[in-house]
Amino acid sequence: MNKFLFPVYAIIIGVGIAFLTKNKKTIGTKLLLSFSGAFLLALTLFDLLPEVYEHLDAKRTGLFIMCGILLQIILEFFSKGAEHGHVHINKTDTQFPWLLFISLCIHSFLEGFPIHQHNDMVYGVFIHKIPIAVLITAFLLQSRFTKAQIVGFLVVFAAMTPLGTFISNNVSFTAQYIDVINAIVIGIFLHISTTILFESGEGHKFNLSKLVVICLGILIAYFI
Repeated sequence: MNKFLFPVYAIIIGVGIAFLTKNKKTIGTKLLLSFSGAFLLALTLFDLLPEVYEHLDAKRTGLFIMCGILLQIILEFFSKGAEHGHVHINKTDTQFPWLLFISLCIHSFLEGFPIHQHNDMVYGVFIHKIPIAVLITAFLLQSRFTKAQIVGFLVVFAAMTPLGTFISNNVSFTAQYIDVINAIVIGIFLHISTTILFESGEGHKFNLSKLVVICLGILIAYFI
């Protein structure tokens, strides 16, 4: 099985869950989102961050990571936080959400660059994309967009991460900049995952469940 296609499988799984639950945000989806945030953050710290610091000057690495954080903040200005589970679509609006679509595609395209056959970042992206796909699909289904628009949105969104991976692994021009791009992606991952983790839960019971799945995500990432 080609690891590079895992992000596509994540979208398919997310769409399936959205059709089964018929709910825009269940407790299970929230817990999966928390698990994905912890898992992605842990893999970034355990796998991607040491690799980038090994190849780049420390201060430059920190600068590019900060650029990634700022870039994600800019993207979220247009997506309204869809990358970490906040999807806001006006149910009465029939105009296609181009700003949301473009910002999500840029985010997905960039997160494909750190994925290589020898590393485990694909699993972090895979887990991260499932709850996001659930929430995006649920909101799209509740909107007044046509079926063609919804399918087109999801297909292009699913294709962007493998496209980023393909370019990073096969285009020679990107080879000399891959560590810089990966440092920027680290900033993106740090912003998204910490935003997910620091969002408050609803009630003490949910907070305890959230803590358990966060610890589980970190533990699995450590031993993967």
